[in-house]
Amino acid sequence: MSKSKSSGKLSTHRSTSKGGANKTTPGLTQLSPLPPDPESLIGYAKLLKLRSKAESTQVDYLRYVRRIATRHGGDPSELTEAQVREHILHLKVEHGYSPSSMRTAVSALSGYYNQHLGRAWKLFDLVSSPSAQTLPMVLTREEIARLFSVVRTPRFLTVFRFIYACGLRIGEAVQLEVGDLRIEGRVRIRLAKGQKDREVPVPPAILQELREFWRTHRNPKFIFPGVGRGWRDGVSAPASLATSAEPMGVGSIQTCMRLAVAAARLPKGTVVHTLRHSYATHMLEEGVSIRLISAYLGHASLETTLVYTHLTAVNEASARDAIARLLPPRPTVASPVQVSHLLPPNTK
Repeated sequence: MSKSKSSGKLSTHRSTSKGGANKTTPGLTQLSPLPPDPESLIGYAKLLKLRSKAESTQVDYLRYVRRIATRHGGDPSELTEAQVREHILHLKVEHGYSPSSMRTAVSALSGYYNQHLGRAWKLFDLVSSPSAQTLPMVLTREEIARLFSVVRTPRFLTVFRFIYACGLRIGEAVQLEVGDLRIEGRVRIRLAKGQKDREVPVPPAILQELREFWRTHRNPKFIFPGVGRGWRDGVSAPASLATSAEPMGVGSIQTCMRLAVAAARLPKGTVVHTLRHSYATHMLEEGVSIRLISAYLGHASLETTLVYTHLTAVNEASARDAIARLLPPRPTVASPVQVSHLLPPNTK
C-alpha cells in the first residue's frame, strides 16, 4: 500500500496499490475485486486500436460497454437486441444523458455489436440524439484583454495567449513540442482532432513569449511540461518542469480559467474553448477568408466554420457596405413624355 505524498498516510484507493485492485492490507477493509473483462470486450479493445481511435475515444467506448455488462451482470455479447434497446432508453430517460453522451454511447454499442460481433442490428440507425443548435460563446476584444490582465502565473498566461492567438483546442496547445517552433512564422500542431497535423500562423510576439517561457525550464520535449508532484517533495518548480515527461495537465488550465473568469467578471459559460471561438470570430471581423480560418482551425468541413459568420456584427455591416458599392445609382425618374416611346402601342 502506497503512502500519500501530501499527508504521509496510507492510501486506501485501489489505483495507488501495487498489485492492483485485489491486494489486501492488514487493518484495512478489503475492497471487492473488479470483475475481469470478458473475451468479447478484450477483442473489442483490440479492434478500437486497429481502427486508430483516439485514446480518449477508446476509453469512452469501453466504459459504455462495461456499463451495460455491469447493469445486466454478465457478458454483454449474450444480450439480445431488445435488451440493448432497453438499455439505451434507460440511459436517455432514467439517467438523462445529454445528446452528445447519447451519441457516444450509441457509437460505442454499435461498434461492439455490429462491427465487432457482426450482429447487423438496425437498432442503432433508429436512435436519434440531435443537439440544440446554439451559437458558441464569444468574448469581445476588451474582455479578452481583461482576462489576460488577471492571470498572474506565467505558464497559464502564456498558454491562454497561445490558444487565443492560434485558435487552438486546449489539448493541441499542451502537446506543443520544442521542434514545432522551427518553422518561422508558423507553429506545427501535431496529431490534432482526426489524427491530422496542420500548420498555423503565429504572431511574432507569441512566438517570442513561447521561447522565453521555454527558457525558464528548458524541458527537452515540451514547451508546456507538467509540474507533476515533485514540488511537493521540495523540488523547485523549474527543476520539476525541466525533467517532466508529461505535458501540462488540462485540468489545471481549466481550473485557472474558472478563477480568471470570476476575477475578470466575464460572462457565465466562458471556458478555455471560448478563446478558440473568439479567435475565429475576431479573424472574420478583420477580413480573413473563412476558408483560411477553417484550415487554421483544423475543421474537416467549411460548414463547421460558417457558424462564426452569425457571431459578428462586422460581417453584417461589411455585407451592407458591399451591396451598397455594387448597387448602381438610381436613374433619374423620367417624365411620361420622355418615356412614351418605350410604352407599348395603344391597342384601343
